[in-house]
Amino acid sequence: MSRIGKLPVTIPAGVDVKIDGNVVNVKGKLGELTQVVDGNIDVVVENNNIILNRKDESKDTRSKHGLYRSLINNMVIGVSEGFKIVQELVGVGFRATNQGQVLDLSLGFSHHIYFQIPTEVKVETVSEKGKNPLVILTSADKQLVGQVAAKIRSLRKPEPYKGKGVRYQGEEIRRKAGKAASK
Repeated sequence: MSRIGKLPVTIPAGVDVKIDGNVVNVKGKLGELTQVVDGNIDVVVENNNIILNRKDESKDTRSKHGLYRSLINNMVIGVSEGFKIVQELVGVGFRATNQGQVLDLSLGFSHHIYFQIPTEVKVETVSEKGKNPLVILTSADKQLVGQVAAKIRSLRKPEPYKGKGVRYQGEEIRRKAGKAASK
């Protein structure tokens, strides 16, 4: 049995869950999310808990049991609390500003990078003197906010010698020594 799949998903107050066949719809104060569940997995709401049961014991069904439980759990957490990713821009002259959903990044290239953020993700930039600029992404959809953050990071990945680039806050970069000084 799947250890994760067997766990029930608790529904907090203010979250409404509707199940229509194999489509799970979760609605809360931060938005509404929908997930299509595989036909071999039954989704049932009992006593403020969402329980997922398998119809058969095939390898494919067992592998999807824990997956769909995790996806539904992320949906419930997303619409009630939301997800937040903070990225910092490390490097001389690295800047970030936003006008609405357009993120303007200056990452040491000869030009600015204008990045269109999806409407489901809220973006905020923080620039304080003496500190690295921050890009704060918040959304109810964990997959979408993670994908947007990964795309921003891919514009200038942290390099191992000076550590310059876009990194997640608290991320440790493995540093290399560089050239050895000649004697």
